[in-house]
Amino acid sequence: MYARVASFEERDASLTDELIERVRDQGPSSIPDAKGFLGLFDRERGTSLGITFFDSEEAIRNSEQAFEDMVQHFPAEMRGRRKSVDIYEVTIFDGDAERAKAARVSSLEGSPESIDESVSKVQAETLPQVRGLEGNVGAIGLADRKSGRVTVITLWESADALQQSEQQADRLRAQAAESGGQRIAGVDRYEVAVAQQLSGVRA
Repeated sequence: MYARVASFEERDASLTDELIERVRDQGPSSIPDAKGFLGLFDRERGTSLGITFFDSEEAIRNSEQAFEDMVQHFPAEMRGRRKSVDIYEVTIFDGDAERAKAARVSSLEGSPESIDESVSKVQAETLPQVRGLEGNVGAIGLADRKSGRVTVITLWESADALQQSEQQADRLRAQAAESGGQRIAGVDRYEVAVAQQLSGVRA
């Protein structure tokens, strides 16, 4: 399974609710071969992530025109400026993402050669501890084998649960980065506003 991750910035924050409604109504359902979608929004910063899941990288490439066509239905001030589009292998998909209301997105950078070892350690050591934290409802791991970049998304039943887990999350993130020989490149927090058709997504 693979994920197409599109990031947006410089959005008019006052239009967030309307954007979310449009994404729910007109978004991933119009993309052929899409297996699921997760829409993450930061209202204060005016940023967002659109994560669409596919069976293969080829399916993502074949859907690019459909994404371009879909974007035309969203005014620029509403969607913001598209900052990047990246393709990742889904290495972890655990829990019930459709229950999530908040997400913490941790970005790690390291050697491409260490991806498999890093993923194995996260699955064996970090994930069980994350799942034991109160309010956690799942986790998603994404990896770019070419660059060595890894993204770990932990999912929470509420913004309060996310906030209350900050100290433990900092500790677990540092442990995971150290054990995988990686550097923590960034940590962002989002509202999970759209979670569609995720029951069939697998690592």
